[in-house]
Amino acid sequence: MNSATFVIFAATVAFAHAGILLEHAPQCPEQHGVQAYAHPELCDQFFLCTNGTLTVETCENGLLFDGKGAVHNHCNYNWAVDCGERKADLTPISTPGCEYQFGIYPDSAECSTSYIKCAFGIPEQEPCTPGLVYDERTHGCNWPDLLQPFCNPEAVVGFKCPTKVPSNTQAAKFWPFPRFPVPGDCHRLITCVEGHPRLITCEEGKVFDDQNLTCEDPELVPHCGH
Repeated sequence: MNSATFVIFAATVAFAHAGILLEHAPQCPEQHGVQAYAHPELCDQFFLCTNGTLTVETCENGLLFDGKGAVHNHCNYNWAVDCGERKADLTPISTPGCEYQFGIYPDSAECSTSYIKCAFGIPEQEPCTPGLVYDERTHGCNWPDLLQPFCNPEAVVGFKCPTKVPSNTQAAKFWPFPRFPVPGDCHRLITCVEGHPRLITCEEGKVFDDQNLTCEDPELVPHCGH
């Protein structure tokens, strides 16, 4: 959308309430499909064109519009959006367990393998991928060795990396990142990074071969092929 169109949109919706159908509005740039455009002044509002019909929408509490996020109704978490010169109302509407109606929060003051995800003010506990822990800095899950001393990688993974690896072993072939199998697990392995364990999951459709310490097609690992 060019700047001239933005000016027309801004003048048209100056008096409108969010979510309302705009009368005598300029035509949408595209007449088919759904397109969302940033409001030139407000970061928590945006223009929505649905098959050529224009409405002005407001992001839910805790969300802002950047044209990239799709957490809910084209909006993204407020901490992930760069508003630039656009203004936004960041007043939280809190419910038990949720600072904002939409957000991601730690579920404990301790190192945790899960976190709280809020939607419409309802908190739900979400697990990290096995081997990862919640990182409040990124609002996502991360390797526990990157959160030391807050997290203990050995306690999270359940493995202590050896200080030395015999040169004649398969694990030594991957030095300086020696690998080790997880007993009874056909989908994961442990890699030591600077002496700290990381639990790695094979990509979808692959299984772990505990002989060559690599992820392979299931037919190449008979005891894991099922």
